[in-house]
Amino acid sequence: MADMSSKIPKIHPVLIAALGVLVLPFALGALGLTSSSAVEVVIFALACMGLNLLAGYTGLVSFGHGAWFGCGAYAAALTALALPGHAFALPLLAALLVTALAATAFGWLMLRRRGVYFSLMTLALSALGFTVAFRWTSLTGGENGLGGVERPVLFGFDLNDNMTFYWVVAAIALVVIAVLWRFVRSPLGRVLEAIRENETRATALGYPVARYKLAAFVASATVTGLAGALLMYKNRMTSAEPMSVIFSGELLAMAVIGGMRGFLGPALGAVFYILFREYLSIYTENWLLWFGLVFMGFVLFARDGLIGIGRQILAKFFPGPDLSAAMSDRRTEERPLPEMLRAKGDAAGEVLSAKGLIKRFGAFKAVDGVTIDVKDRTLHALIGPNGAGKTTAFNLLSGMFPPSEGSVALMGRSVAGLRADQIAEMGMGRSFQITSLFPDLSVAENLRLAIQAGDPARMNPWTNAEGITRINDKAREIILWVGLAGMENAKANSLSYGGQRLLDLGLALANHPRILLADEPLAGLSVAERERVGNLIKQVSADVPVLLVEHDIDRVFSLADHVTVMNEGKVLLDGTVEDARNSDQVREIYIGSGTAAVAATARHGEVGPTICSFDKVNVHYGKSHILHDVSLDIRKGEILALLGRNGAGKSTLLKSLIGIAPVSSGSIKLEGKELAGLDAAAIAQAGIGYVPQGRGLFAGMTVRENLELGRLKRRTGAGQHWSNEQILDFFPRLGERMETEADRLSGGEQQMAAVARALSGDTKVLLLDEPFEGLAPAVVEQLFHSFNRLREVLSIVIVDHNLDLALALSDRTVALERGRVFHEGPSDALATDLDLRRKVLWL
Repeated sequence: MADMSSKIPKIHPVLIAALGVLVLPFALGALGLTSSSAVEVVIFALACMGLNLLAGYTGLVSFGHGAWFGCGAYAAALTALALPGHAFALPLLAALLVTALAATAFGWLMLRRRGVYFSLMTLALSALGFTVAFRWTSLTGGENGLGGVERPVLFGFDLNDNMTFYWVVAAIALVVIAVLWRFVRSPLGRVLEAIRENETRATALGYPVARYKLAAFVASATVTGLAGALLMYKNRMTSAEPMSVIFSGELLAMAVIGGMRGFLGPALGAVFYILFREYLSIYTENWLLWFGLVFMGFVLFARDGLIGIGRQILAKFFPGPDLSAAMSDRRTEERPLPEMLRAKGDAAGEVLSAKGLIKRFGAFKAVDGVTIDVKDRTLHALIGPNGAGKTTAFNLLSGMFPPSEGSVALMGRSVAGLRADQIAEMGMGRSFQITSLFPDLSVAENLRLAIQAGDPARMNPWTNAEGITRINDKAREIILWVGLAGMENAKANSLSYGGQRLLDLGLALANHPRILLADEPLAGLSVAERERVGNLIKQVSADVPVLLVEHDIDRVFSLADHVTVMNEGKVLLDGTVEDARNSDQVREIYIGSGTAAVAATARHGEVGPTICSFDKVNVHYGKSHILHDVSLDIRKGEILALLGRNGAGKSTLLKSLIGIAPVSSGSIKLEGKELAGLDAAAIAQAGIGYVPQGRGLFAGMTVRENLELGRLKRRTGAGQHWSNEQILDFFPRLGERMETEADRLSGGEQQMAAVARALSGDTKVLLLDEPFEGLAPAVVEQLFHSFNRLREVLSIVIVDHNLDLALALSDRTVALERGRVFHEGPSDALATDLDLRRKVLWL
């Protein structure tokens, strides 16, 4: 169907605002209200639009914007009282200047915190401002406020006439609205939306996010301060009340009710507020209570506010195209690499060089002495099992983490310790393991933002961002090259998962980087999509060097020019593809050595009937299809090994069983009870115990408290009942650590405590995700023996990349490949036959 909404004429928002202020006093007069109410509507609309610049466009929710409203009012009042005669323009300018300076100082401090902490600091600012204004009697007049301000005669117009004053305020408001419209559509304003959508990606593109946030904070506060100054003139006085937390909440409520995603939405919210106040206050003094309930209703049921309701009604009559399968409309063709990415001159030797990188998290070394050299115009693969330290190394190279020790050089320039945006600006592009886009922005806008990051106009607050031809031309080249032509206006979150992967790759390259770091770009893709994305990356590497982390070993070996293999935070091998393919050490970390001494101590008991079953289970993460029609059984008294290459879906299968990863379709039954569709708490109470990778203990709580929390809601009679004495029989070391806080335990003791907590409830099936990861051999042996004994009282599913231990411990093995079961059989066959193991689990 054609997009009928495109046939509706677009009216400029400033023109709509102009028509609104022309009609407003007459419309309110017809409703029995005065021009004074019309002035308040315009002033509050201006204040809300200033607030919305921060909350709606940048995503920084302020609960204290009344502080800036009051700051502007007091600055204007003090200036007006200090000047001889009657003044108007100078007090307004003073309000703007004082508010901007104060906002710069406070913003520099407050924007060091994110999320709820930033919001709480704004709340504290409002409370502080109110207290100062109320108590500093000599300056602010205290509880009586500052009065005696007169409206002047301005260019022959007497502002003491309420209607004349309305037109002056309306004219000022229209000028500010026009400036705000240019601002939000400028390169600077577009980046604010990018920060709202995905701050991490904006940083990775090279935007100094802190600087943009501060610009938004100051601009937002200044507009709100101007509104406060105008209200002071309307009332001819000001007091501490506008600086209160209550007034700040009212401003935020107006913006939310009107619609924070629409430019004029907050202004509409101000109209609603004044009408609601004027009419309801006639009947009750508690009108704010009812306003609060209305506000809650909008938050719960109409999060896009009044503007959003209008759009929903419009969409009913003029539906747009169905973009649920947006990629069906795209036009793809093989194209050469965009001109802006092509290499100039001869190869430059080493583009990225890391020497002796170390990253410590407490006493643990996630990366230990890693050295990587990436040469120009090559595809350099970084591989290794789960927990090898690959992603941490990526984060060190790209500036997400500062290294504890070691050096990183990009084109000979040291970048170790620099911020991620600084490193990106110097020429490092990065794609992410989980697609990192600006989801609510269009494909074209995503790419424009990426290209703009390297453009001189990126901080321009006035030019129309969509009108910069050089940026549009480059964005068009990238869109054609990745194969998203025809989808320019589709929102990024409407694309298929494969389309999102292509866009993620385009974003990483759009700022014409000197090197590309690609973190699992093939994860979750279909065979055809893997082929396409793999070919694009190989094409890029002929001009722009690529450092690739990828779990698909077959694809890596077919694409790479050079391979670095990591294991346990260290470089195990650095050489050619053939070196990696033929290395016994590399083969061992993927398929095991078959010689682990502890494995020989396993003893297998009698396996009973099926206790838990999967039937054609499918799981999605967003649009990524992770598990495909998985069917398997877990039997009573059995240890089942769940194996496969990295990214095969093993951890997702465990999470689907415990309810963390919701099942899209299919059935999971525990002794006949359907688990699919239940929440994780209900599944845990049904008898499933889960030990996640990384342990997930409650830091700051003792071992005893962790165990008590583990059993608090899980003493349901479903499964084996465990007391502390029984648990300590399996893990005696914990007996000495019961009063020790979990984060003060050694790694092995933490793993024991995590298993003990999972057992503390009434447990039938125990899920273990990488229980041997990062542990010393002596601790591994203790855990192995404990798991070996536990098979006598419950069923266990184990995922671990130490195949010797997993295969020796388990009775049966289920192997996954790309989310599908492709092998099931006795574990001893894989444990003793290395050729079979190589066929199933290697290449």
